Amino acid sequence: MMYGYGPCDMMGPWMGVGFMWIVFLVILAVAAYLIVRSTRQARPGETPLDILKMRYAKGEITKEEFEQKKKDLGL
Repeated sequence: MMYGYGPCDMMGPWMGVGFMWIVFLVILAVAAYLIVRSTRQARPGETPLDILKMRYAKGEITKEEFEQKKKDLGL
């Protein structure tokens, strides 16, 4: 008997520290994701037409889609 000083027992504290780092990094990644996601939402004061124009300018939608969506909005 080694009275708790075997090779597996010596790795125990280091595995705990490693696990804590993994948990810390996961929490940090989730926080970063939420911050980025919250800043990408529509800003107050932007109208649906402003957002539509921005999407058209970025090339996300075609001219036909722009005109159809503008018509759907009643503009």
